Amino acid sequence: MTNDQLSTTRRSKPNAVSGFDHSLETQRHNECPECSGRLIRDSDTDETVCSECGLLISEQTIDRGPEWRTFDFEQGETASRVGLPTTQRMHDKGLTTDIGWRDRDAHGNPLSARQRQKMSRLRTWDERFRTQDSKGRNLKRALGEIDRMASALGVPDPTRETASVIYRRALDEDLLPGRSIESVATCALYAATRTNGISRTIDELTEVSRVEKLDIERTYRYISRELDLQIPPSHPMEYVGRFASELECSNETDRYARKLIDDATKQGVHSGKNPAGIAAAALYAASRLCGESIIQPDISAVANISEVTIRQRYRDVLDATELLEADEL
Repeated sequence: MTNDQLSTTRRSKPNAVSGFDHSLETQRHNECPECSGRLIRDSDTDETVCSECGLLISEQTIDRGPEWRTFDFEQGETASRVGLPTTQRMHDKGLTTDIGWRDRDAHGNPLSARQRQKMSRLRTWDERFRTQDSKGRNLKRALGEIDRMASALGVPDPTRETASVIYRRALDEDLLPGRSIESVATCALYAATRTNGISRTIDELTEVSRVEKLDIERTYRYISRELDLQIPPSHPMEYVGRFASELECSNETDRYARKLIDDATKQGVHSGKNPAGIAAAALYAASRLCGESIIQPDISAVANISEVTIRQRYRDVLDATELLEADEL
């Protein structure tokens, strides 16, 4: 063996010994120095004690957690030093900042006329720089339209996020040429409500949209086919709760209407028919059977279904219940 090899071997030995010493040191920190028992740390008192003999090893160590105090789970979840999470409902996903409109400085004092004019120009240029390309301007307009319609229909935030994702997919796959931004945005919101089980009909969307019903239906079929959206069919049970709440029905009427819908579903009455019509007819039948005075025009106005449809489905729902009870006998 040469001298260089011997020197290399001698230099490598201390490293191995130091690694062994480090493992021994780590093990020694996890054992009691008196009885070699296991050490445990109490998070409430911030003390490290031996689980065998109870020897106090350390106390008042540095707490590296947050310094704020919370008194319930919700406060602990919301307390944070970071900003809002990213969202699909904004064209920049909420990553950029805005120049406020208060026209006041850091001390709360109002700005001078010259400073207000300067801040107004800065806001204008900031708004232009945030949407420099056509895609950004398209997204900003479409997501604003989705948010406007969702607010008018009372759609929750998770469904708005789903609608924004669907519109982004349609934009990325170049499905918008030949179609208006409003029609695709309306279809994205309708597909999101169907996907998340939110009971909103095309007629309700047409009332708050800026496009016609025929255009919405045509664009919806195209978008759902091209994006391969797995959208389940609407069920009449999704509409009962909202209709009953708007009509201020009793709990008994609501429960009996759900039973009638369940019986109609078992008999296949709902197949190929408007689920809102089935739900409206079930509520009308339940109100009559429970002795509650709800007239057809009121149900028609809430469900946006004609009175003729309610009368037709009313007979179908009752026939399904009678057939089911006869089979059980």
